[in-house]
Amino acid sequence: MKDLPRRRLLSLLAATALTTSMLAVGPAAGAAAPAEAAAGTTAVAADTTAAAAAPDPTVEEPAPLPPLGWNSWNTFYCNINEQMVRETADAMVSSGMAAAGYQYVVVDDCWMQDYRDSNGNLQARTDRFPSGMKALGDYIHSRGLKFGIYHAPREKTCNQYFENRPGTSSYGYETQDANLFASWGVDYVKHDWCDPRGTAEEQAALFKKFGDALKATGRPIVYSINPNSAHWNSAPTYPGWGEFADMWRTSEDLDDAWSTGCSPSADCFVGITEALDIVEPMREWTQPGRYNDPDMLMVGVRNSLTPTENRAHMSMWAMLSAPLIAGNDLRNMSADVRAILTNRDVLAIDQDPLVRQADRVRDDGDAEIWAKPLADGSVAVALLNRGSGSRQISTTLGQVGLGSGTHTYRELWTGATGTTTGQLTAQVAGHGIALYKVSPGDTSEPPTDSTLVSSSSGRCLDVPESATANGTLLVIWDCHSAPNQVWTAATDGTLRSLGKCLDAPPNATAGTRVQLWDCHGGDNQQWTFQADGTIRGVRSGLCLDVDNNGTANNTAVLLWTCTGAANQLWTRR
Repeated sequence: MKDLPRRRLLSLLAATALTTSMLAVGPAAGAAAPAEAAAGTTAVAADTTAAAAAPDPTVEEPAPLPPLGWNSWNTFYCNINEQMVRETADAMVSSGMAAAGYQYVVVDDCWMQDYRDSNGNLQARTDRFPSGMKALGDYIHSRGLKFGIYHAPREKTCNQYFENRPGTSSYGYETQDANLFASWGVDYVKHDWCDPRGTAEEQAALFKKFGDALKATGRPIVYSINPNSAHWNSAPTYPGWGEFADMWRTSEDLDDAWSTGCSPSADCFVGITEALDIVEPMREWTQPGRYNDPDMLMVGVRNSLTPTENRAHMSMWAMLSAPLIAGNDLRNMSADVRAILTNRDVLAIDQDPLVRQADRVRDDGDAEIWAKPLADGSVAVALLNRGSGSRQISTTLGQVGLGSGTHTYRELWTGATGTTTGQLTAQVAGHGIALYKVSPGDTSEPPTDSTLVSSSSGRCLDVPESATANGTLLVIWDCHSAPNQVWTAATDGTLRSLGKCLDAPPNATAGTRVQLWDCHGGDNQQWTFQADGTIRGVRSGLCLDVDNNGTANNTAVLLWTCTGAANQLWTRR
C-alpha cells in the first residue's frame, strides 16, 4: 500500500525495523487476541452471515492461469464507494476488457469500519458502502465478473496502521473472516502485511493460517499476499509462498515510474525496471496456479507513463506470466490505454498455459533480451530498452532457445510479420520494447478459403449481418457465397472472415459462444481440423458445436466437449 502519510513515515520505520523485526508475531500491546472458537460460532444476519458449508474436496483450482482484473488502490486510494465500484464493473464490460479476459473487480483498503460488530464480524463503512459488501458482490457477479476484497493478517490494515487507528485485521479471526467472505461471494482476497515486525517464516505462518481458512470454506478464492508492506523486502527470501498462496508480491509497491532508483533490498517503492530486477531471479517459483506478482499495472494511471512505457510495462508483465491487475480508472481511459490493456496478442503471452516466467537471456546494460517458451512450441521474445535513447537491439534464434532453420515471427504491437533463419533485430525507442512471437518452420504457404458447412443442418458458419464489431456472436445460416460465410484458414492456425478471426474468450469452457474478434494469433484463436470432421480450439481443446443439435437459421455456434456427433462435424467447400 502507499499513500502520502506513509511516505513521511518510512524513514521513521526504518530506524525501528531492525529491532522490531525480531519480535514475535502477535497482537499489539494491550490487545487481547480473540478466542477463535468462540468468535467463529456466533451466527449473524443478512450481510454478516458466516458461511457454514463444509469443505468440498472437488473445489476447482481458483487460478489455473494468472488472474486478470482491476484493483481500486492505484488510482483511488481510500476515495472509494460502492457507486464507483459498480461503475467500474460496468466499464470493465463495456470497454471490452471483460471480453478480453479480465474478471476480478477488487476493492482495496478503506472499505471496512475500524471496529467489528458485537458478534466480532467485519463491517463495511456505511458512508461508502451503504448496501453492504454482499450486495456489491452480487452486482459484480451480475455483470459476469468476480468480486475481490482487501484484508490484513496483522493487527491493522495499511490505512489503519499509518493513520494510527484501531485495527480490524484477520489475526485471531481467520475462520470467521474467511467464512464471512465466502458468504459474501468473495472470489479473491488480497492480504497485506503492513507491519515492520516478523521474519519471513513468521509471516508465512500467519498467511498460511488465513489461506487454510479460505480453502476450508469450500469456495474457490484466489489468495493474493503481500509480505513487503511497511516491512523489509522479505518476499524474495522465502520460496515457499506458493505452498499456501496463489500469488505473492515480490517487492514493495510499484510506483507509476519507469525507475525510482530503489535498491532491490531496500524498503522503498520500485519502478518498472527495479521490479524486473527483483523478480527475475525468482522465475522458477512461477508455475500453473502459483505466480510471482510484481504488483498491479500502472498502465494509464495518472498518465504518468508515456504510451511507449505503457506498452513496455504491459509486455514485460505478460512475459513474467504475472497477474495483470489494472489500476487505472476504467471509466475514463483513453483509446490508447484501452488498446494496450486489451491487446489480445500480449494477453495470450501472459495467459499461455505453459505458465513460464521469461528468462533474461542477455543483459547488455540498458539493452536486454528476454525469452519465454510457449505451449505451442513458439517463443515470446522481448527486446527491452531500459535507456532513454533509441537503440538497435538484436538477438539470435539460438540465444532465445530456438533451433536452426526458417522461423516465422510477428511483432505483437505493430503486427509486422516475417521470416528469419538467424536473428531478430529492431530499432527500439527509449523506455520501449519490441515484443515478438517466434515460431519454428516456414509457414508461408498460401491460405485457403472455404465455407464451413454443419453436417447436421446443412447450414453454414455465418457472421450475422456481416457485423465486424469485436464480440459478434456466430450462428449457422442458409449457405450462400457472401463474404460473411467465407472463412480463410490462415497459416497461423486462425480462421478469418471479414478481416477478423474466429475467437473463443480466453477462459472459455463448454457452452461458451464463439465470436468474431481482432486477429492476434493467440491460441484461443487457433483451430485444428481433425480427421473426423471436428474443428477444435487449440487453447480449450473443445469442439465447434451447433447448440443443442439445432438446425434452424440463427442457431448459436459454441464450444462443447468433443463427441464427434453430427452437430460437431463440418465440411469445407
